[in-house]
Amino acid sequence: MKKILIIEDEVSIADLEKDYLELSGFDVTIKEDGETGVEEALARKYDLFIVDLMLPKKDGFEVVREIRDYKNTPIMMVTAKKDDIDKIRGLGLGADDYITKPFSPSELVARVKAHLGRFERLTGAVQEDNRLIEIRGLRIDSTARRVWVNGDEKNLTTKEFELLKFLASHPNHVYTKEELFREIWDLESVGDIATVTVHIKKIREKIEPDTAKPQYIETIWGVGYRFRI
Repeated sequence: MKKILIIEDEVSIADLEKDYLELSGFDVTIKEDGETGVEEALARKYDLFIVDLMLPKKDGFEVVREIRDYKNTPIMMVTAKKDDIDKIRGLGLGADDYITKPFSPSELVARVKAHLGRFERLTGAVQEDNRLIEIRGLRIDSTARRVWVNGDEKNLTTKEFELLKFLASHPNHVYTKEELFREIWDLESVGDIATVTVHIKKIREKIEPDTAKPQYIETIWGVGYRFRI
């Protein structure tokens, strides 16, 4: 049974999330503040974290950052704010996805299942991924899920690695942000374009010698992105 940790201080919302997730077969634990939430997240094995943005003692941004320092487990951020800057900040700290209050419990369950399925396939599949991709100093080990640039290893989050590997596996193909979101996140992209943009930005910061003149992931203005070979 997959285990999910909800870090949410609004008891009614946490209980609603817990009820729907348990009806879908998940084992759910709730923590009501950021401090105890981080302690629980790091002390035990969970398959996914659901983190509210506005939390007592330690806010959701700090919670995401501290969890991501130690674990690649999928993190979903829940926010009542509709400002893109908060969503972008959360994604930049390592969250894999966000959902805005008020939301449909069935949508939450669908997103949880999509992230768990994607993460399981990424970490468990070795079939055709058992190979190296090497392009102009960039080396991607698909089995070990490690990345080097000119011999220096780079630490990528799960979604950053998957997005980079996908683009590098399909060089010179131009993908729209919507296509990349559907491919990597297994979800429709309405309202979530910032997710792709932020992850591309973070990947560039880690692998590009000059982010102003990227040599690996190119922006095709008005269309999307491509990996240049």
